[in-house]
Amino acid sequence: MTTTVSISLLIFGGIYAVMFAFQKIRPFAAVFGAAVFVVIGSTGALPGFQYTLSDALSAVDFNVILMLAGTMGTVSLFIESGMPALLSDILISKTPDLRSAIVALSLFAGLISAFVDNVATVLMIAPVALAFCKKCGVSPVAPMICISVSSNLQGAATLVGDTTSVLLSKAAGLDFTDFFVDSGRLGMFFVVEAGALVGAAVVFFMFRREKAPVVCTQRTKVSDKGPTVLLLLTVLSLIAVSFVPYRENAAPGAIYKPEIANGLICVFFCLVGLFRRMLRERSSAAFFSMIKEIDFLTLLLLAGLFVIIGAVSEAGVISLIGSTVSRLGRGANGVFLVYTMLVWVSVFFSAFIDNIPYTATMLPVVAVIAHDLSVVDGLTVEPKLLYYGLICGATLGGNLTPIGASANIAALGILGKEGFKVRSRDFMRYAVLFTVCAVVTGYVLIWLIWGVS
Repeated sequence: MTTTVSISLLIFGGIYAVMFAFQKIRPFAAVFGAAVFVVIGSTGALPGFQYTLSDALSAVDFNVILMLAGTMGTVSLFIESGMPALLSDILISKTPDLRSAIVALSLFAGLISAFVDNVATVLMIAPVALAFCKKCGVSPVAPMICISVSSNLQGAATLVGDTTSVLLSKAAGLDFTDFFVDSGRLGMFFVVEAGALVGAAVVFFMFRREKAPVVCTQRTKVSDKGPTVLLLLTVLSLIAVSFVPYRENAAPGAIYKPEIANGLICVFFCLVGLFRRMLRERSSAAFFSMIKEIDFLTLLLLAGLFVIIGAVSEAGVISLIGSTVSRLGRGANGVFLVYTMLVWVSVFFSAFIDNIPYTATMLPVVAVIAHDLSVVDGLTVEPKLLYYGLICGATLGGNLTPIGASANIAALGILGKEGFKVRSRDFMRYAVLFTVCAVVTGYVLIWLIWGVS
């Protein structure tokens, strides 16, 4: 291990230790860590490590940032319309007790997250959960955690469900239908749904003693259905654009979409909603009201994380992990060993590293691993086995800790704005069992589908 890699790991570990221990300063710790790497990379303090401000900006996934910002704005209008409260009332009327309601909320979030980015799902379902918990007189912390981990799980079900799925589709050349049936085999959708059923059983088990009945005396009236329509149009547009390839996957002369296509869609419908409200109210106050609802600290945290992971990748840390996994997996059972290590190493790292930049970094590493095993060791390797294994570990593993997935960060940010402080151990109390059961389910099914000839 070189000096550059060692020092980068120390800085990286220190930053993440601070973020893991101190929730309130996570955004500032991430930005500080990003600045440290930029300063070191710009001054040449570490041998062979160059990382300028331009490199840092290139590492930020502005598609994700724009998606978050745009969805936050549209969701603020959605909340004010009263639709979340109405959905909460309907949920209460359909469930006999509190435990069933929490399971229903989790499944509802998961269903939406299969077609909407999981962070956007949390932003949409959070007001429903908050309204429900307020009516029932219970703390929203546990239900919000269940919603977060459930949406993060289901985000891998379709191409438009999560940014990691978008990254996978670009690397493996997948379209929307491949997530259902890929090369005549069951796709990730069915793997994820099996994990969702196991996850629902886990949630029911964790809340098995919450048998208090829930009662809905009256239903909230929706003042404006426009924001709901805008959210639906956002979802449909994200699905439609998923069939348009990115530039690197497009045929010569064919139409392709920009890298920030999803982000532009979310921002567009947000602006439509904003101008619509300003015209209805004939006031600019709506603009400032929406700005207040955008969680800039969460956006700052994610931007900092992107820069940090970009720096760690530039330093050679991620490549070192990939080559180590490849070497350890050689032998008669090499493919199975590599697959197993890839899944569970991804679970471990995604517990502490946001799974979006981690997946973006590891996808090319996975391609190298598959090539090495096939060419160097002469093994028969189906690359999609490793691709899907990575997504299983990275996406679901992010549920282990509060900072392992963007959806978790968003959920805790919402709870923080409501005055609820969630410690890491409180989050993990509900997340660990759910995550382990879901990952084991996906791990077994992916091997049975892609690993067994």
